[in-house]
Amino acid sequence: MEGRFGIHGGQYVPESLMGALKELEDAYNFYKNDPTFQEELTRLFNDYAGRPSRLYFANKLTRELGGAKIYLKREDMNHTGAHKINNVLGQALLAKKMGKTHLIAETGAGQHGVASATAAALMDMECTVYMGQEDIERQALNVYKMQLLGAKVVPVTSGTGTLKDAVSEAMCAWGRCVTDTHYCLGSSVGPHPFPIIVRDLQAVISKEIKEQMMVAEGRLPDVVMACVGGGSNAIGTFYHFIDEPGVRLIGCEAAGRGVDTLETAATISTGDVGIFHGMKSYFCQNEDGQIAPVYSISAGLDYPGIGPEHAGLYDSGRAQYVPVTDDEAVAAFEYLSRTEGVIPAIESAHAVAHAMKIAPTMDKDKIIVITLSGRGDKDCAAIARYKGGKLYE
Repeated sequence: MEGRFGIHGGQYVPESLMGALKELEDAYNFYKNDPTFQEELTRLFNDYAGRPSRLYFANKLTRELGGAKIYLKREDMNHTGAHKINNVLGQALLAKKMGKTHLIAETGAGQHGVASATAAALMDMECTVYMGQEDIERQALNVYKMQLLGAKVVPVTSGTGTLKDAVSEAMCAWGRCVTDTHYCLGSSVGPHPFPIIVRDLQAVISKEIKEQMMVAEGRLPDVVMACVGGGSNAIGTFYHFIDEPGVRLIGCEAAGRGVDTLETAATISTGDVGIFHGMKSYFCQNEDGQIAPVYSISAGLDYPGIGPEHAGLYDSGRAQYVPVTDDEAVAAFEYLSRTEGVIPAIESAHAVAHAMKIAPTMDKDKIIVITLSGRGDKDCAAIARYKGGKLYE
């Protein structure tokens, strides 16, 4: 069934949103097959966002770890500094074709908010971004960027004041103004058709990896891996490899202070099937079945669920999902910076941390590709404070 991945997915929303979802689905199904739309989107990807992103052989990292060859898919080099621009340009262009004049978005680490504000400025649209108060405080630089680009940033103080609460507020806001507004959802979550739209737009990542690996090595990699919160950069990294059984797919979840504590956001490792934010998937829940508070040093991975396609890939055994703690991610953040001169987003550092574990156990003729979903400028002050420093923006 369209919009289902095994038992996961679906549309669990109020009746007031069903018409908007149907309008969005119909428009997407038309424009995804429209050559003019695709040509315009490709021009935006190439000329504005800077695609294709580089596939970089991390020679020193490979040599120091002493095992598999490691390549970095450099989404951090995109305009606005992350993979988020891929999804936002597509959704904003679609919204423009639908006659919408206003974008609303949620954001955690701020990168999706910055990308949404960027696209809105480019396409002469209004933009409102919902962001948890906790995330506003730890991502002050991105808040300023959004405001500089003309967006209104709305603090969300309900719940834990983090990403899940920002999603909830954005969905409620969309329900009040669907006529002229598009909800530019930033991850591969939510009711159908959002997970499919986001996946299709982010799938440019795995399409390019395939092409670039054939040029660089003449074959496909043995492992592709990415960090996972809701899972947009990971599903984009996995998508064109799902039907390649020789390629292992590994998603790296935010374990926070450990999966044996309550301060974690490792959904696959600790969650159960539930319904939240319009979809059925795995969610971190308390003993009463309510969505549990979650924690990660990473604002972008601080989400209590995972996208329904990831849930389906986990159920089928096609993809593996592993927990990575704050301490491991911070160590990888510093290690990649000092080894390759590349400062990764703390989200991406979760994937680097797991690669540091498995690369030395693999033969030297094996290949790992890590998607660096974003750059770490936004995280430097927070990591310095985490390490006991006194750096502030």
